[in-house]
Amino acid sequence: MTYSAAENRYETMPYRRVGRSGLKLPAISLGLWHNFGDDKPFEVQRAILRRAFDLGVTHFDLANNYGPPYGSAETNFGRHFKDDFKPYRDELVISSKAGYDMWPGPYGNFGSRKYLLASLDQSLERMGLDYVDIFYSHRPDPETPMEETMGALDHAVRSGKALYAGISSYTPEQTLEAARILAEMGTPLLIHQPSYSMLNRWTENGTPNLYEALDQAGAGSIAFSPLAQGMLTNRYLKGIPADSRAAQHKSLGESSLTEDKLARVRGLNAIAEGRGQSLAQMAIAWILREQPKGSPVTSALVGASSVAQLEDTLSAINNLAFATEELTAIDEFAVESDINLWAQK
Repeated sequence: MTYSAAENRYETMPYRRVGRSGLKLPAISLGLWHNFGDDKPFEVQRAILRRAFDLGVTHFDLANNYGPPYGSAETNFGRHFKDDFKPYRDELVISSKAGYDMWPGPYGNFGSRKYLLASLDQSLERMGLDYVDIFYSHRPDPETPMEETMGALDHAVRSGKALYAGISSYTPEQTLEAARILAEMGTPLLIHQPSYSMLNRWTENGTPNLYEALDQAGAGSIAFSPLAQGMLTNRYLKGIPADSRAAQHKSLGESSLTEDKLARVRGLNAIAEGRGQSLAQMAIAWILREQPKGSPVTSALVGASSVAQLEDTLSAINNLAFATEELTAIDEFAVESDINLWAQK
């Protein structure tokens, strides 16, 4: 059936400015990390994407190696874009990244100019796009000079193949250095994509911490894995289901679900119930919470395996306010839990 977007798609979703740029993102964005490879029925993917856009989710986030297999999420998204979203291209923010293992040999990984720009060309071809809105360095490269990696992002923007430059999983110090180099080239750093959740709070640590560094650079942030790879849902309150991400060892192993961590999850769930929210909804709302200087998070990046799960998660925007007592109670359980798989070793 021909898709026609809902006329009321902009009536409920709040949009937030990305740093000091002119771009705004929805408070909740959709990531295609899982559920959009060849292991997921195409019609299920289509239903999720259509419903997301109908509910005001204008940002779809991808990377070159999303799948499985690598590249298939972008290829599948390209089909969805051609079938459903091409008329709405100027209403969408589409992002991709390069930095992790993608193809064999020395040129298919990390942050060289050769890898990043070749990957961007491949991503555009897979998705059938002339440009992406944001192109990210997916992770820092300890062996490639920062000037080379940032130079590749600058070239991507100047060539018209990307509108904005972003980074992911950079430390505060690396973030400031990346922003400085880009600024000298005339291409501002738009956004940082860190992992961040109630059980993964590394972004709040350090002097400056990541958000202070981003404020200094004038950049925004979009938090990935805000549900701690599924830990902050009702999936694991009574054990490990056979069809869960942990049981299948998809970025969350059973060893991560210690009794101590599950006790924290249950404590947080009790607070969520008191707020009239699911645990997942409260986890998203907490990510987006207002702080004394405003919310440092522009958007929460979520995944979805079904339309029902998507709708449940997006309902978080209906209650983003927290009483001081609630935040104090949450902090008893929301402590660093050593689950940051993307920490630099």
